[in-house]
Amino acid sequence: MNKIAILTNGGDAPGLNAVIRAIVKTAEYNGIESYGFIEGYRGLLENNIVKLESTGNVSGILNRGGTIIGTSNSTNVFNLKTVNENGEVEYHDYSDRCVQNLRDDGIECLFTLGGDGTLKSSRDFSLKGVNCIGIPKTIDNDVFSTDITFGYNTAVSIATEALDRLHSTAEAHHRIMVLEVMGRYAGWIALESAIAGGADCALIPEIPYDINKVVEKINQRKARGKNFSVIVVSEGAREKDGFLSVKRTLDDGKGLDNVRLGGAGEKVATILEELTGMASRNTVLGYVQRGGTPTSFDRVLSTKYGVKAMELAMSGIFNVLVSYKDGQMTYVPLNEVVGENAVVGAASSKNRTIQMDDPLINVARKIGICLGD
Repeated sequence: MNKIAILTNGGDAPGLNAVIRAIVKTAEYNGIESYGFIEGYRGLLENNIVKLESTGNVSGILNRGGTIIGTSNSTNVFNLKTVNENGEVEYHDYSDRCVQNLRDDGIECLFTLGGDGTLKSSRDFSLKGVNCIGIPKTIDNDVFSTDITFGYNTAVSIATEALDRLHSTAEAHHRIMVLEVMGRYAGWIALESAIAGGADCALIPEIPYDINKVVEKINQRKARGKNFSVIVVSEGAREKDGFLSVKRTLDDGKGLDNVRLGGAGEKVATILEELTGMASRNTVLGYVQRGGTPTSFDRVLSTKYGVKAMELAMSGIFNVLVSYKDGQMTYVPLNEVVGENAVVGAASSKNRTIQMDDPLINVARKIGICLGD
């Protein structure tokens, strides 16, 4: 093997640069050149490529957030939205152009760092003969077939710090403080930060909530002289028989998640103020969760992912996802990760959500955290 390439796609996450660094340094140790496509699959389509070197552009990036090679979350090259000369929207498959770019560049393995959509495209490229290795990236921790994704620990740490700060103002003003965190389909950030931050309730996508159960918890606290409460809400949380809180729907193209969530926390805060008579305030943590310096845990985890990915490539093991299972780095076929949706260019059909027998659920209940059910 002589040349490999890396792309980072989808939303940014703490630890991306650490993964890039680990791949490049492991490759160099074995006499292999590394390259990066700028802005994810868009860079692959446009053949916008740059050489990556540990003594140059990869130096000093271990503690940096974001990604030095940029990212894109609106480029599905298998079904790309374009506007023709008549102003009409059309969809085209440009994947063959991407494959040709890889051949022209002499790339023997493409490392794709991303979540569900990125990994689905990676699987689709593997069907066209491209040697791909996926590395799971999402702060939501919801990539199927791996126990933990890099960036998640940092997000939980940031959410926990926010809860620590909200506690003091909640107690000072006798208020209900609601913290909305990321988590579209899975409530890992909400649940773990609620445990770490001493929250009273955690509302997650996996358990449609009964707001009256939350009110009951707040009233129980008031009866004990606790005239404040702290609630964590996943952006994907919804009431029983209710709907997701959608901020807007985009038109970025087919095979992409065009729904932008927003308002779940504000909805909970508004209803709780009406039902309890207590002042309620909502804080949306938003992109703060995935920006900035990764924790030491995520730096180490990212480095493990990068080294393992390069080792797999040198062993000729392709079209897999690097996976962290039971404390060990391993791998699973990309087909297993993206689910049963075999249509090329379509979205992934699998997410790793919290199961009701997960130890975190039991821990939360035992220490008195209300889950809204």
